[in-house]
Amino acid sequence: MTQPNVSPQEFKYLKELVTARMIQILTEERGCSLEEAIDRVYTSPIYEKLSDASTGLFFQSPRYVLSYL
Repeated sequence: MTQPNVSPQEFKYLKELVTARMIQILTEERGCSLEEAIDRVYTSPIYEKLSDASTGLFFQSPRYVLSYL
């Protein structure tokens, strides 16, 4: 994939938004504790892909990204 046309700061911001919303969904809708949700997201292979700007996952909805968890 090609590099998205966003600055490193924009990428970081968007990645953090998606990550925070994924954690929120896990806690509010799927009954995970905050600690469990954080652990599930940050240790998942999908978070590694989300952290790679070239995948473009940071442009996707948090629910879409979460569906791969």
